[in-house]
Amino acid sequence: MTTLEERLKMLRDEGIKSIREQNHSKDLNEVRVNLLGKKGPITEALRGMKDLSAEERPKIGTLANAVRDEIQSAIELRSKELNDALIKQKLEKETIDVTLPSQPQKVGTEHILTQTISDIEEFFISLGYKVDSGFEVEEDYYNFERLNIPQDHPARDMQDTFYLSDKLLMRTQTSAQEGRDLENHDFSKGPLKVISPGVVYRRDDDDATHSHQFHQLEGLVVDKNISMADLKGTLEALCQHVFGKEREIRFRPSYFPFTEPSVEVDVSCFNCGGEGCRICKYTGWIEVLGAGLSHPKVLEMSGIDTNIYSGFAFGLGPERFAMLKYGITDIRDFYTNDVRFLEQFKGAIR
Repeated sequence: MTTLEERLKMLRDEGIKSIREQNHSKDLNEVRVNLLGKKGPITEALRGMKDLSAEERPKIGTLANAVRDEIQSAIELRSKELNDALIKQKLEKETIDVTLPSQPQKVGTEHILTQTISDIEEFFISLGYKVDSGFEVEEDYYNFERLNIPQDHPARDMQDTFYLSDKLLMRTQTSAQEGRDLENHDFSKGPLKVISPGVVYRRDDDDATHSHQFHQLEGLVVDKNISMADLKGTLEALCQHVFGKEREIRFRPSYFPFTEPSVEVDVSCFNCGGEGCRICKYTGWIEVLGAGLSHPKVLEMSGIDTNIYSGFAFGLGPERFAMLKYGITDIRDFYTNDVRFLEQFKGAIR
């Protein structure tokens, strides 16, 4: 009659043999359940321990644990062998032929507005300007009052505003940075020459030429003996840089609370050369930006002696510059992320 000890050793030998014969993970798992499960032969054999003497039980218990460990180790080893074989098979089957031509990868490009703003920034940096983008969430004080637009001033009606609180708002103009730049500049170290590009916000109906969110680029120069001639020379150089070296500009009287005198700036039509066409409405000129000499009150609010210092400021819309230069008819095209529209301007500005 087979003893319990012999029975356990036989189950170990037969189990390990069966484990090594398995060639699939699913079959190996079935062997594991059959050998080590609650209804398996090892568990069944151990139920006979109740008939053993007190001296035999520890010996058989130790053997049973050793048999379980050996079977478990054999299962883990065979499982690793099967997984390794499967990986090797996949690698051989899915080998990539590196001699085949690669699939072309589409490379994106900077948004045309980003290109336009960067191009204008680089132009002004070459003239010695610094770039100070300012804050999109701004104080009412800097957005309006420091620009000579006090409470209840009618000019505020043109900038119906997104207020966050009584004193905080989404800036309506990058001119809001003027007050901070004037406060922080040390004129003993030279003139103030700065541009402030960024996003501005105004409550407006979205249509082909208007948006509640758009970009502006503000320019400010303050030094001794600054005149309209300096302003015109700067803006003429800018328009020739953007629209072509043959361009001319003209000033028309206008009104802005923070400049005096104020002007609207027109550039000679780059489509017809000034002869008159649909783009320039047959006038030969296209309005591109607003500008003027810095209002004395704006300078004085920053403690600047207007008997010594003067300045000029201008503000342009990158969307308008891009629309005019590339013949874009709908401002909403800039924001809809239509790849068909955007990929037209890959490397448009170099």
